[in-house]
Amino acid sequence: MNRSMHGRLAQLTLGLAISLSHAQAAPHKAPRPHAEQAHLASTKAADKPNEAGVRDARPPLTPQSPSAEARLLDVYRLIGKGQSRQALAQAQTLARDVPNFQLAQLVYGDLLLAQTRALPTMGNAPGDLATKAPARLDQLREEAERRLGALRERPPAGTVPAQFIELPPTTRHAIAVDASRSRLYLFENGPNGLQLVADHYASIGRLGFEKSAEGDQRTPLGVYFITSRLDARQLTDFYGVGALSLNYPNEYDRRQGRTGSGIWLHGVPSDSYARSPHSTDGCVALANPELRDIMERVQPRSTPVVIAKNLQWVPPAVKEPERRSLHNLIEGWRVARASGDLNRLMAFYSNQFANGNKDLAQWRQLIEKDLSQARGRPVQLKDVSILGWRDKSDILVVTFGEIAEGQRTGAVKRQYWGKEGGLWKIFYEGVIG
Repeated sequence: MNRSMHGRLAQLTLGLAISLSHAQAAPHKAPRPHAEQAHLASTKAADKPNEAGVRDARPPLTPQSPSAEARLLDVYRLIGKGQSRQALAQAQTLARDVPNFQLAQLVYGDLLLAQTRALPTMGNAPGDLATKAPARLDQLREEAERRLGALRERPPAGTVPAQFIELPPTTRHAIAVDASRSRLYLFENGPNGLQLVADHYASIGRLGFEKSAEGDQRTPLGVYFITSRLDARQLTDFYGVGALSLNYPNEYDRRQGRTGSGIWLHGVPSDSYARSPHSTDGCVALANPELRDIMERVQPRSTPVVIAKNLQWVPPAVKEPERRSLHNLIEGWRVARASGDLNRLMAFYSNQFANGNKDLAQWRQLIEKDLSQARGRPVQLKDVSILGWRDKSDILVVTFGEIAEGQRTGAVKRQYWGKEGGLWKIFYEGVIG
């Protein structure tokens, strides 16, 4: 292969030897218990569920390398270096090991074609075949660009997303999704704080992000928590190895009039390795090996999931003054509550406060009763979590255990704070456990 052909391959970032018969398969409309109902046009029909919408049995997942993307990126690196023979050999092995990784098949096909002629475009399928599935070819090209983007634009070493202000040691993991880059980042929380341990390609809503209404096929942006883990046996094959449900809409979403439900992190059908960047009804979808790894690590209720248009990465030291200031703010609320001074405590609450059907006046009555029953016993806050969000205004999502003196356990509470006239005020508070 001559030098100009090497350059052309690198410029095209390669592409696309898919089975176009798969691309033409009919959409799958599996029964499902939440919002996402459509399927990829290229996906074959999954196992037929029983009347309850759950399969009676599922064949074991075909073993797939969790580093399939890394292997694909290695192929791209070899192409960039002009090492076409090595690239072809590695692409062939990857296509054999992970036969349902369509983008890998795409790259392998282009490498084979490039042995005989220059490629005018990425995914250079023969014209009579390419015309049968042009949209799928475009989707795979976009997927390639997103994966290559993650290779080129790595988070700066030692940085974390700005939304993670404070996490307690009991929160072992955290997740952040950069929607514009189709990338999910998994963090482990240890003695030295959050450490990035893995990142994965992810698919989001067909119409992008900023979900506002039921059925708008957009992925929500905000601060959420994993609420439950759904095993594959509870679901149809559409969701692959399982799902992690999120608490969308959260209290801030509800204040903004946002509707919808059933936003999950989930896998893909067993005959697929990945979905195109914009292909869900609002969920975040990952390759099955990668989702399985995440499901084995994270804990429901305590694991935060930040979904942002663009993640802002900052060194923890830069956020430390803000962390101390906000920690002092929460401590001020605790001291006011422990003091038994109702007026002092209510100064922390917004006039727009609401908890379900309780407005501020009704909440004041409830707190007055709580303070009377507490009889001045000191209150301690345990496992404080502080997450920040900037939307139309600055938002804090604060979670903690509240334990009265003499007790070993207490209620787990979550507060939503907003800025009013430059001051932080609580506009929602509730018990979550």
